[in-house]
Amino acid sequence: MDLFFIFFILLGTFGTTEIVVIVILALLLFGGKKIPELMRGLGTGLKEFKKASENENPTEEK
Repeated sequence: MDLFFIFFILLGTFGTTEIVVIVILALLLFGGKKIPELMRGLGTGLKEFKKASENENPTEEK
């Protein structure tokens, strides 16, 4: 499955209220200046994970 599709399914289970509460908690815990840095790190990590999973060659059993 595509990583974006899995992420979309997970976000689909959250309502608007839950997302607002999570954003407010993140702002309270980390502050406004730290959030972009955390998101940048998360994006880099997801990109590395996707690249590693695409480069992995599955071995076929005969």
